[in-house]
Amino acid sequence: MENNKGVLYLIPTTLGDNEPLEVMPISVKKTVEQLDYFIVENEKTARKFIKRITPKKSQSSLVIFKLDKYADALEIQTYLDSCEKGISIGLLSEAGMPAIADPGAEIVKLAHQKNIKVVPLVGPSSILLAMMASGFNGQNFAFNGYLPIDNSERKKAIKNLEKLSKEKGQSQIFIETPYRNEKMFNDLKSSLTPSTKLCIACDITLKDEYIKSLTIQEWKNENPDLYKRPAIFIIHKE
Repeated sequence: MENNKGVLYLIPTTLGDNEPLEVMPISVKKTVEQLDYFIVENEKTARKFIKRITPKKSQSSLVIFKLDKYADALEIQTYLDSCEKGISIGLLSEAGMPAIADPGAEIVKLAHQKNIKVVPLVGPSSILLAMMASGFNGQNFAFNGYLPIDNSERKKAIKNLEKLSKEKGQSQIFIETPYRNEKMFNDLKSSLTPSTKLCIACDITLKDEYIKSLTIQEWKNENPDLYKRPAIFIIHKE
């Protein structure tokens, strides 16, 4: 039986204020040009990205569905109704790849439940780019999202990730809210053993990109500027 449904395109965005076509293929631009329906986390930044990658597209023609923390769960279930009527929709992340450390995963899950074709497009992922540049074990790694905010719980989580890395030979990736980066850095230096390796990757793909892998002992002599910079942390214990 022929499926006349629209397609859900997973559209990558830039990791900062750089030109879209510097970090993603022309196919992303061509796809955005064809779409008028979008599911986004923040309407203002989504419109800015769409205008930047397709300057001639009419902003007034866009139909925007918001997928933020205030979005109603029942309303979200209707976001792909247009797809079921044959209209394709683009899912945009705030930064990087949709559905990777991103609420868009719920929309992708819904698409599969509704037998809607999902097409992921190529673009930058800070998690994978940091892993590529770390020099750590690219054959076995895990993304852990955010660590606990509570001081004692966070330090416990850091030690647990170090133990897991050593036991499995598995690089452990995590992120932090940018304004808490310096606190995280200090906790890593005080909680991890001197020989454990740590990679810090900030502002990936941007002009001020910073990526460095050192042992904790070596990091104690470094003082990187991490404040309010989007960062990826990776630890590896051999």
